[in-house]
Amino acid sequence: MKQIGWNWLGVVPFFAFALLFLMLPTMNIVIGAIQNPEGQFTLQNLAGLTSPRIVDSFVISIKVSLASAVMGCLIGFAMAAAVVMGGVPGWIKAPLMTFSGVASNFAGVPLAFAFIATLGRVGLVTMLLKQWFGINIYAMGFNLLSFWGLTLTYLFFQIPLMILIITPALEGLKREWREAAEVLGASTGQYWRMVALPILFPSLLGTFALLFANSFGAVATAYALTGSSLSIVPIMLFAQIRGDVLQDPHLGYAMAFGMILVTGLANLAYVIMRTRAERWMR
Repeated sequence: MKQIGWNWLGVVPFFAFALLFLMLPTMNIVIGAIQNPEGQFTLQNLAGLTSPRIVDSFVISIKVSLASAVMGCLIGFAMAAAVVMGGVPGWIKAPLMTFSGVASNFAGVPLAFAFIATLGRVGLVTMLLKQWFGINIYAMGFNLLSFWGLTLTYLFFQIPLMILIITPALEGLKREWREAAEVLGASTGQYWRMVALPILFPSLLGTFALLFANSFGAVATAYALTGSSLSIVPIMLFAQIRGDVLQDPHLGYAMAFGMILVTGLANLAYVIMRTRAERWMR
């Protein structure tokens, strides 16, 4: 039997962190979802997920996640393609990637406060548009504490995450493929439609799944921005676990279990698509 070397000691903190903050909490949620307050086995909590209010919260969360993932993919892909393959000056790439690395992790209460201070009813941009151009975005129907307001806020970290992930895939497109297409008489549009996009499709689909999971699991930003005005799953879950009126921790466990299933499937799709994409980049 091969002896375990000292090199394994370096990964002990990682496994300890994963065990304490990922595996054990997940097991606790799963167990809590099928138990009543007395610790007895029950499916009543899972059956409670079919109530109209909870179903509606899942539907709203999925819609917000889909909208932010689609828009994040489109805008992020266009920006990455402009930097990697377009006519944008090369010196822009380094600042863009640095900003993307920071912005993709900027979420929670600071992000919500930043958008309230910028696009709230008395936010800086809102007041400047009103005073300088006579445009009142709230009179036109915009509301930061709404579906599209939350989606817009999520785009702040969705677009940079898309840029970070898709840029290596774009850089992996071999120049020989484009040259061969041009030699055969293909136009730029035909190259993208018949060569580049089919190769990038697994990466695009996988990144879309990752952005969906990233948005679906965001709780601090949504709670700090909208409070209880938008009934998405994380806010409903918070009300069940910490609320004074709707408190039902085990129903909250069931809702968390449902979120784990949704985000787990999305992350699984990302892993599968990324594995397929890496085959073309070798």
